[in-house]
Amino acid sequence: MKKVISVIAIAMLFSVAAFAQKDKGKTKKDESWREKVRAEQVAHITSDLNLTEAEAQKFWPVYNDVQAKRREAYKASFEAMKNLREKMDAGADVSKELDTYLDTKKDIEEFDRNAVKEYKKVLPTEKVAKLILSEERFRHNQIGKLGGPQGGPQGGPGMEGQHHGKKQPSSM
Repeated sequence: MKKVISVIAIAMLFSVAAFAQKDKGKTKKDESWREKVRAEQVAHITSDLNLTEAEAQKFWPVYNDVQAKRREAYKASFEAMKNLREKMDAGADVSKELDTYLDTKKDIEEFDRNAVKEYKKVLPTEKVAKLILSEERFRHNQIGKLGGPQGGPQGGPGMEGQHHGKKQPSSM
């Protein structure tokens, strides 16, 4: 058990360090907040997936690499949206920018499909499915902490009563 906890702690440190290096130029407050959220995400995923020591050693480097690439894909999408908005505000033709934005959305979908393939190389399919659900539950929980419409104590619409893939009894 101590080895598993050690592996998880090391994975969290590598994860946080890898993400922190990508965010250079941000303020200390931004970095602290991002590191905290990422550490919470690592803990959340680790708990949900119940990784063995061997799985954790293979999984976290792949996960960190995928997340770094995912951030780049979303960055391209946000940049395309910004360009689209600027052209619209200027009253210019937006055909090219609209196509570029839609292409970035398609790229993200393809990226997600490839990410699942990468995860399946190091985890059983059931744990990959748990990972997808865990990430979504974590995202909804974070939105809820910020007071967003999808969040709330249960993790958002469609997520009520779910925890670690199990349905909780209804309170009705």
